[in-house]
Amino acid sequence: MILFKLAQFILRSYFKILYKLNTEGLKDIPRGTNFIYVCNHRTNTDPPFLGCHIPGKLAFMAKEELFRNKFFAAFIKMFGAFPVSRGKGDTQVIDISIERLNKGKNLIIFPEGTRSKNGKVGKGHVGAALIAAKSGVKLIPVGIVYGDELKFRTPITIKFGEPIDPAEYCEICDEPNPRQLVKLKNRYMEDIKALVYGEEGEEGFLKRLEESSADTAAPEEEKNNE
Repeated sequence: MILFKLAQFILRSYFKILYKLNTEGLKDIPRGTNFIYVCNHRTNTDPPFLGCHIPGKLAFMAKEELFRNKFFAAFIKMFGAFPVSRGKGDTQVIDISIERLNKGKNLIIFPEGTRSKNGKVGKGHVGAALIAAKSGVKLIPVGIVYGDELKFRTPITIKFGEPIDPAEYCEICDEPNPRQLVKLKNRYMEDIKALVYGEEGEEGFLKRLEESSADTAAPEEEKNNE
């Protein structure tokens, strides 16, 4: 645990130097209990962004290819990563996730299932809802917010929302109602969107990203034409 805490501190310090990284709502998360953190997904850096801030022990899914390098595998295992085989069903993944939660660990899930190419938050999948309904563990929506791309000293804000009790949407049992799971999924996806888009809404957010991307591309084109 001491080594884990040290690794978290080093990562936080590194990211604060590399980027202008801040958090919102982290201090409001109740201590002494574990949660399922559901977050938008834009880059491979998202898991360490979250992992170095969340208090308590962690668990998160990672594609099995990442475990081929022994050194890297040992590093991500320290943060609670466990391998997932794509296209081979998710029954075992659900069981492992619930097992980790029962041991008091926090579970990190990116419900979109893949990285967003334009910053837009996708529809999401019900996997996190199913795990929450089977375990009874509350979910916390998270939004990682920044401009059109990650660069040196890019301002990044990790926004933590309020806990969502799955019992308000689903019966806590081994075989939850599929319709109830969809309602729970829709709830945390809407919360993630609200955190990412903010007051400007989806249209305004995406428009700002496009303008930011255009402003970045213009100087490059001028430089190439010189």
